[in-house]
Amino acid sequence: MRLTKHHGLGNDFLVLLDLDSATPIDEDIARAVCDRHRGVGADGLIRVTRGSNNPFRMELRNEDGSRAEMSGNGISCMAQAIGLAGHAPDGVVAADTDAGERVVSVVGSLGPRSHRMRVAMGTPLITGALAEWEDGRILRAVGVDVGNPHVVCHVADPDDAPDLLAFGERVNAATPGGTNVELVTTGDAGSIVMSVYERGVGPTQACGTGAVAAAAAANSWGLAPKSMRVSQPGGDADVELGTPAHLTVPVEAIASVDWPYAVGGVA
Repeated sequence: MRLTKHHGLGNDFLVLLDLDSATPIDEDIARAVCDRHRGVGADGLIRVTRGSNNPFRMELRNEDGSRAEMSGNGISCMAQAIGLAGHAPDGVVAADTDAGERVVSVVGSLGPRSHRMRVAMGTPLITGALAEWEDGRILRAVGVDVGNPHVVCHVADPDDAPDLLAFGERVNAATPGGTNVELVTTGDAGSIVMSVYERGVGPTQACGTGAVAAAAAANSWGLAPKSMRVSQPGGDADVELGTPAHLTVPVEAIASVDWPYAVGGVA
């Protein structure tokens, strides 16, 4: 199978265009190709098929092979792959996802293989305070639904934040169905700074749904306006809260890869 590799702020994905539905994937294939030492390496594998309600459908599997409902950077990478293959001449990709319909638009070109993408992300829903994660280092925590689950934590002092991997694993394990975890502090001029633990992956360079979840939480706490920059280890995302919220990120196409494939397993 022919895969293309892309990244949004260092959050990297392998994309399989399978518009004829001839190449199903499973958790074993996802784990194999996403392995950074014995495979190609990525935070996730995306298979693109024809949609039921939209031209395309996104099937996303995490690095560990588990299914994920949605990824803001992932769907941006998927839209770039579709565009580079000539299937979106108007620069707009509408897709079915496990979290519902999402629409991605190319809003700028940074080079022949680098674009700015704007995603209509649905409306984030704050599901409630989570006092069990509050301590001297975490001032408050809330659950946020962005089509996938998040626990957003306001960290008092960035120099005294919990260890991201250990804390993320603990929150994820204690949450039915698992969750993504964001540690958030305030930045300059109404921006926020975020680090993220992704369910099924671990700490990543960036997370699109996490940026939207963190923005929604920060705005509800009065820390930032509805339009804000979310700084992450891999770079900055722009979030505009609303109905729907919008995420804007740069995406770069890295490479094409041929991977041996056999139905029912890896060749």
